[in-house]
Amino acid sequence: MRIFFILPRVPYPTEKGDKLRAFHQIRELAARHEIILCALNDGDLHQNAIPVLKKYAKAVHVIPISRISILFSLIRTLFSRKPLQVGYFYHRSAASRIKALIREYQPDHIFCQLIRVAEYARDLNIPKTLDYQDVFSKGMERRLATSPFYLKPFLRLEYQRLLRYEHDIFEAFDNKIIISAPDRDLIPHPDRARIQVVANGVDTGFFRPVDQPRNVDLVFTGNMGYPPNIRSAEFLVNDILPEVLKKRPGIRLLIAGANPHLRVMSLRSAQVEVSGWVADIRESYARARIFIAPMQIGTGLQNKLLEAMAMRLPCITSPLAFQALNAREGEEILVAGTPAEYAAHILYLLDNPQKADEIAGKGYDFVHRNFSWARETEKIEKLMMESVR
Repeated sequence: MRIFFILPRVPYPTEKGDKLRAFHQIRELAARHEIILCALNDGDLHQNAIPVLKKYAKAVHVIPISRISILFSLIRTLFSRKPLQVGYFYHRSAASRIKALIREYQPDHIFCQLIRVAEYARDLNIPKTLDYQDVFSKGMERRLATSPFYLKPFLRLEYQRLLRYEHDIFEAFDNKIIISAPDRDLIPHPDRARIQVVANGVDTGFFRPVDQPRNVDLVFTGNMGYPPNIRSAEFLVNDILPEVLKKRPGIRLLIAGANPHLRVMSLRSAQVEVSGWVADIRESYARARIFIAPMQIGTGLQNKLLEAMAMRLPCITSPLAFQALNAREGEEILVAGTPAEYAAHILYLLDNPQKADEIAGKGYDFVHRNFSWARETEKIEKLMMESVR
């Protein structure tokens, strides 16, 4: 089967969740199918991106979208009913190029990652799959609740448009997939039960325990330019850490990940290290005794939790992130809501290394049992094969 992937970003390097998901899905499907990859690109292209992706795709087409093109597209979108998230990635010149490539390659199936690129395939009479991945409308609603007053009218409008678009685009695709059952239940469509849950996996050959000295107590990782991660980092430093410092004045926190926002950089102190981009994120996990992901907004399954658990770190997270994970609370992971609850979990794990090791071991077993890229991608393959037949 020839599969034509349409992606909003080039899936390498895999420092963002959507890129990581697409990369592994392409790698798994390429073992049995022919992949044509078409990705939009609004930034600098990594020098190794195309060589790496060509290991799995027969053809790799990167369509650059310029800042001026994005600006004009956003202005046009303001006067439509579409979300700005869709307008940012939809360009008429890109649409012409994609249609020409589809005519050239005559794919058996089209795969669109995220509603951001759904417009490119919406009206094509070819079997196609949409990966909702996350529920953007719910993520926007959560941001709306914590945003400053001057942004609320803009975010409210985007929220309403996302609700409508996530509903309307549903019928345009033969298959729909999403990252977790709780996210599926938030899709604003009466037939959302038809959406197939396809979780992420974790590369347990890459993310594995490392025996080395731990020189920080806590670590939080992710793309630190992403609003949910920015908000979590601020909550961690401004609300949770002061509670821990009352009992452990010498505690140290590492915040690691690409593109740290100025708000994240401003959190640096004697107790808080902000590393920025790390060539091998495993080094950041390996430095810490505890992984903490106090997610306050956003949706979807947190890859960072899977990676930390695969590296045999005891993990603490929020109810928001926990619901997509479906682990056993108190055994495979700890869950907290308030700063005092987070602080109590942190102090408990630091004061009880044997218990911390027990939770880490059970979390390690949990991800090995439940999160396989191969098994999850087989679900996509089955949907595609059935729709092609």
